Amino acid sequence: MAQTNKLPSRLHHTAYVTKDQEKTRQFYEDIIGLPLLATWCESDELFGKVRTYVHTFYGIGDGGALAFFQFADPADQAEFGPKMPATPFHHIALAVDADTQAAIEARIAKAGIKPPDTFVLEHGYCRSVYVTDPNGLILEFTRDHPDVEKIGRDRRADAHQSRVEAQLENLERRTRPAAPSR
Repeated sequence: MAQTNKLPSRLHHTAYVTKDQEKTRQFYEDIIGLPLLATWCESDELFGKVRTYVHTFYGIGDGGALAFFQFADPADQAEFGPKMPATPFHHIALAVDADTQAAIEARIAKAGIKPPDTFVLEHGYCRSVYVTDPNGLILEFTRDHPDVEKIGRDRRADAHQSRVEAQLENLERRTRPAAPSR
């Protein structure tokens, strides 16, 4: 499918609810190394009620940010701060170079964060370091494979031919135990 619409230029921010702004600040600033760019204390009429909250923003290299809300009213906190699902398939992936990835890994280790709260996957097309923040949000710091340009071209070329169902069926066939011989 040809792209005809202009794409968004970058992620401005993605926002989550935190249980503890200070623990969140320590994790993002001191361990991960993202600078705290702004702290806003706001009261807004939202969904029929005045809600008071603190909203913090931690910068990433392209000018975007990770943002966190904490509500003054525990009832608002409970309503808007559902627990993060305990699955590695809900996460934020941030692109990093080798030096940045190594530095983040070192700070994670120095902070005493251990599996399952941190782990590494070699995907083939990238190497990923995963770490869980104090709120249960999983971050992925991804370093592209040296051949990322070729890999990307190849995947774009067959993206529409390799339907998800066919790929899953093929994967299942390859991983299914062999039937016993008779």
